[in-house]
Amino acid sequence: MLRPERMSKVSVTGSKPVMGETIETIHDLNLVHLVDYDDSWEGFDPGDPEAEAETISEKLVTVRAIESILDVDEEDAGQDRIVADEEIDAEIEEVRARVNELDDRRSELREELRDVNERLSSVRPFARLGIDLDLLSGYDSLETAVVEGREEEIRQALEDGEGIDEYELFSEEDVVAIFVRPERGVEDALADALVGVEVTMLSVPEAETSPQQYTEELERRREEIDSKLSDVEGEITELKLEVGSFLLAVEEKLSIDVQKAEVPLSFATTKRSFIAEGWVPTERYEALETALAAEVGDHVECEELERVDYDDVSHGHGHGAADEESGDAGDADRQPAAADGGTPRADGGHATSMHGNEPPVVQDNPGYAKPFESLVAIINRPKYSEFDPTIFLFLTFPAFFGFMIGDVGYGILYMGLGYLLYSGFDSDMIRSLGGIGIWAGIFTFIFGILYGEIFGFHVIADVLWGGSAPIHKGLQPYHADWALGWLVLSLLVGMFHLALGWILDFIENYQSHGFGEALGESGSWLLMLFGVWAWVFADAPPSGAAPDLLYGSESVFAGHPFPLGFEGFATVVGFAGLAAFVVGFVLLVRAEPVEGVEFLNVLVNVLSYTRIAAVLLAKAGMAFVVNLLVFGVYVTEDHGEEVWHFGTGGMPEVGATSHGHEVIEIMFGGLWHSGIAGILTGIVILVIGHLFVLALGITSAGLQGVRLEYVEFFGKFYDGGGEEYEPFGYERTHTTE
Repeated sequence: MLRPERMSKVSVTGSKPVMGETIETIHDLNLVHLVDYDDSWEGFDPGDPEAEAETISEKLVTVRAIESILDVDEEDAGQDRIVADEEIDAEIEEVRARVNELDDRRSELREELRDVNERLSSVRPFARLGIDLDLLSGYDSLETAVVEGREEEIRQALEDGEGIDEYELFSEEDVVAIFVRPERGVEDALADALVGVEVTMLSVPEAETSPQQYTEELERRREEIDSKLSDVEGEITELKLEVGSFLLAVEEKLSIDVQKAEVPLSFATTKRSFIAEGWVPTERYEALETALAAEVGDHVECEELERVDYDDVSHGHGHGAADEESGDAGDADRQPAAADGGTPRADGGHATSMHGNEPPVVQDNPGYAKPFESLVAIINRPKYSEFDPTIFLFLTFPAFFGFMIGDVGYGILYMGLGYLLYSGFDSDMIRSLGGIGIWAGIFTFIFGILYGEIFGFHVIADVLWGGSAPIHKGLQPYHADWALGWLVLSLLVGMFHLALGWILDFIENYQSHGFGEALGESGSWLLMLFGVWAWVFADAPPSGAAPDLLYGSESVFAGHPFPLGFEGFATVVGFAGLAAFVVGFVLLVRAEPVEGVEFLNVLVNVLSYTRIAAVLLAKAGMAFVVNLLVFGVYVTEDHGEEVWHFGTGGMPEVGATSHGHEVIEIMFGGLWHSGIAGILTGIVILVIGHLFVLALGITSAGLQGVRLEYVEFFGKFYDGGGEEYEPFGYERTHTTE
């Protein structure tokens, strides 16, 4: 759970005649993450793909091209089927011919439709003019043009133009037909006159009919093309329904065949033998060994080269399966061996190792935490040697989110939205986000019960807790101390969260590099963290920064939210903490001098967690304002403290008695109490307002929670960058054997 699945490096060695059977067996298991041979062994070359690999690839390209033309997707799949090679060769050629013929017809019709639309677009301005097209050009003594522009500017330009004897304008809206008779011997008088005038020249369509008639002919032609195009699209759809399932099955089979045909490129081979290496989960190595023995027999040798411990990766060594006590010298010391020769081991076997010492990663988390792997993947997949932070993310992120929102109504909606995402989409990422939403909703619901709130109303408190919930958000004046309490609690949560990150980093460094380096790189931060905060909460000058809620006499009075009775550490503890901080700083500078400039992170990072309390109060305030606008709020006084009440049961007058106390103020009368128009407006505000708060809960509580995880927590111990486990094989969805 905290580590990926343990991996073993395996080697499969055999003679060339059984390589095909071996590939079939390994592929069917879908278990071995193959390592590519890097051509570094003397006498060994990368294997050659099967002779038919190129032909299969060409068929696969053809099938995918046909699927693209027909727009085939997973929804077109039918029942699993067996696809024979003879069926592929015969039917694919027939389908390809039919598809190409339909696609060519569709392309021709689309091209013709484009041309008609362009001609329609060009003739419409002339239709507005109402002048026959043959009258707009073809004159010997006149210069003509049709433009889009302002008639006044054109007329003025022609008046001022030189070489113009006479002119005439015909306009409709912004389309202007210009006829100019230039003076004898003058050329291009019209063009010269229009220089500097903002006009768009229009080309006169070649037609002898009127623009209106020409437009009608084009529109009829467009309707004919649309009809033919619709018929072709219908034929393509029918063909898609007919062959879609078959194409998906053929694509899957050809993809599998290509995998098998090209995989020898990853092998180290000689004329008579081959060696394949890869990674398998340690607990499944016996399944590989058993399957090869059953299918290929003694013609291949399957060997577990090493079982990699999590702290051995960075050193490039692991523990051999045959002799875990003595261990293995590591990949750098192993030499290639096969039936053709090699370096024999003491036990009579042969040791081989290709490159690829870092095992691929298979995250090993329980099902309920699996959705949070997607949040980790946004940063990067964990390395094999790292702790997987998924379980910590599962334990903290929903709690942070639920605490900041804390409302039964919002919790139910978040769970509902999460379920819709989880059940309504095939995308793994969206389903994971749905799972995260469900967990965030559950914690929002739980904290809503504890706060006694549903959509900002304290109905739950009245029903379950007799009017006073166990905890309060601190929005009410008489609960103001709770706001300060949550602020300090956020600091304590931050200290714990950061300490956990540095403890994990300490363990990783200790396992990989020893105690000394772990103390300098990780233990130093822990000393500085606890040291500086011990000093803050101690009776040691110049301290006194701790809130009175946890430090001083006010932390013990009756009715306080957290009556811990804590009056600060002793002075000696404060100075001891300061000394621990200094020692930690010295250790850090000795181990990582560059990180010394960030020594204040032990203070700043903890203060960053106060955003938890800030978002809690902000979201509570927003829900309060929505309910205030709709139902109004009146104020009573209880033991000298103001108490706010929503006017859901009516709005009393000042001086009246409500909840056993006198109403001293009407904060806002509420739309609900201002007539039919106010009620209708209030309903709209109530729905939209709470939906707005719901959405902002995701963008504020969600993003702030993620930020605390990524920046503050992950940054202490997590790098990521592990290789994904991609076993050689194929999960069939459309074919069967």
